[in-house]
Amino acid sequence: MNIAVIFAGGSGLRMHTKSRPKQFLDLNGKPIIIYTLELFDNHTDIDAIVVACIEGWIPFLEKQLRKFEINKVVKIIPGGKSGQESIYKGLCAAEEYAQSKGVSNEETTVLIHDGVRPLITEETITDNIKKVEEVGSCITCIPATETLIVKQANDALEIPSRADSFIARAPQSFRLVDIITAHRRSLAEGKTDFIDSCTMMSHYGYKLGTIIGPMENIKITTPTDFFVLRAMVKVHEDQQIFGL
Repeated sequence: MNIAVIFAGGSGLRMHTKSRPKQFLDLNGKPIIIYTLELFDNHTDIDAIVVACIEGWIPFLEKQLRKFEINKVVKIIPGGKSGQESIYKGLCAAEEYAQSKGVSNEETTVLIHDGVRPLITEETITDNIKKVEEVGSCITCIPATETLIVKQANDALEIPSRADSFIARAPQSFRLVDIITAHRRSLAEGKTDFIDSCTMMSHYGYKLGTIIGPMENIKITTPTDFFVLRAMVKVHEDQQIFGL
């Protein structure tokens, strides 16, 4: 079983009256989160979708799911106080759903993705699933296009080879048994500041597989990102119109 766990905000994000969260910004009459969910909903190998969402926006999201006929979302849960907590709550919901279908954690693959990353492709999702089947995990990356500088504890600078450097993005995919075990271990140890799932899994010694995803797989967090998204959506629409 393959389940997408989508992070669309948690209780640490306030619902403002003057502006809406980025994942609910409108583009051509459709919220960004719907563009993201459609990719997983339309993929033949995705069996279910779980969304961790800002609690106050859950009714709005439910309406949008009906409006745009997103059919694979089996659970929307309130997010946590941090990204790590929100993902864990999503994983627990995925575990509950898989067990309700008689599928074990060992037989379940989860693809953890940001609600504000709508520019991945069907191929990226497929490659994640295949890589997990091969090595047990998959981190979607892009090649580093600029030099990376790593500051050491003694203020010395380490400059890794650009040819050997990658930038981690999403989805980040794992066997459910591995990622949920790592989360529960981190909770038991009081480690609540992992920046993302691959950092946690690396910390606990899991082998990480990688694939190269599309360069446009950006996180929509700034006005510039939104303009890039708008341009890319138009390009995709034009390709469909002209059969390219």
